[in-house]
Amino acid sequence: MGRPQRYESDDVSLISIRPYQDPEVAAILELWRAAGLTLPVQQPDRDIRAARTRGRGEVFVAEYESRLIATIMVGREEDRGWLYYLAVEPSVQRKGLGRAMVRHAEKWLRSRGCAKVMLMVRENNRRVRGFYERLGYQPEPRHIMSRGLGAPVEAPQQQIAAGAKG
Repeated sequence: MGRPQRYESDDVSLISIRPYQDPEVAAILELWRAAGLTLPVQQPDRDIRAARTRGRGEVFVAEYESRLIATIMVGREEDRGWLYYLAVEPSVQRKGLGRAMVRHAEKWLRSRGCAKVMLMVRENNRRVRGFYERLGYQPEPRHIMSRGLGAPVEAPQQQIAAGAKG
């Protein structure tokens, strides 16, 4: 069990933040589902395993009165860190626990040489954007683009050339 930590001016003043244990994966996944953090196309259990397997990340959980009440996943790439899956059980939200989890993750990243931490928030999630802005995070002038890699897709030039032949 992790060492209890006090966070001044928080209603949840005595919590334990520590790396997750394997038997807690089901409880972590349930908290993530309840918080709306996962989509049907995601494989969050794979994300948990990958965080540790590659040695570049960790999943932290918070306990309060022997209950798992919050999580955050942290990962790093060279000198940049990433935050994922911050979730706080609804019954203990707005008591400073989310802030405590973020600060714990930042400390972990800083101790591993990260100079900057990044995260992604869904564009329509104003409440979460506001939360991170209050912690000092700022929007980056970037546009995230992605493409699923399930089936090969021909490049537009290949499609045009194929059409000209046929």
